[in-house]
Amino acid sequence: MQARNSATGYGWVAIALHWLMAPAVIGTFILGWWMRQLSYYDPWYRQAPEIHKGVGIILLALLLFRLLWRLFNSTPVSSTGTPPWQRRIAGATHGIFYTLLFAIMISGYLISTADGRPIDVFGLFSIPASLQDLPDQEDFAGSIHEILAWSLIGLLVLHILASLKHHFIDRDATLRRMLGIRAKNSEKDHSHVETTLSTPQ
Repeated sequence: MQARNSATGYGWVAIALHWLMAPAVIGTFILGWWMRQLSYYDPWYRQAPEIHKGVGIILLALLLFRLLWRLFNSTPVSSTGTPPWQRRIAGATHGIFYTLLFAIMISGYLISTADGRPIDVFGLFSIPASLQDLPDQEDFAGSIHEILAWSLIGLLVLHILASLKHHFIDRDATLRRMLGIRAKNSEKDHSHVETTLSTPQ
């Protein structure tokens, strides 16, 4: 499989980015929800947030790379008969995905650096605090962070349901494309990367 996308399918770079980021985003959300239930004396009380923040910084780097890859790489073309409204909704959906992810990571950064301390990323490097001492910075950014995170998870659930519908009901190649599986020649492909709630790439 080639690295770059083609007119009919994704390359291994886009596929790898998708399957690296998707479980990491979901896992980070679960970790963030779980660590809020911990008491001060729980052994994970300090360790869990450090993992949450470190993974968040790595996800931000992957997101930026993903956007650059999308900018300088082609997108598989739509199959014949794809309604224009589906392409427009898909474009908007992709934009919402990227905007939510970016906003979640920025708000998380503001929470973590509100006291002026840098973010340590697994002992490999640290991200310094560049904006701090804003009025109620930690609390305000925390509220925004939580609202955006739940919104993202809701959109991801819809995306998963839509992908399953494409695969099992519509029987098109939407899911197979992101798995790197070429559609059978005998099957009419009604899918397109730019369909409603399709995977953002």
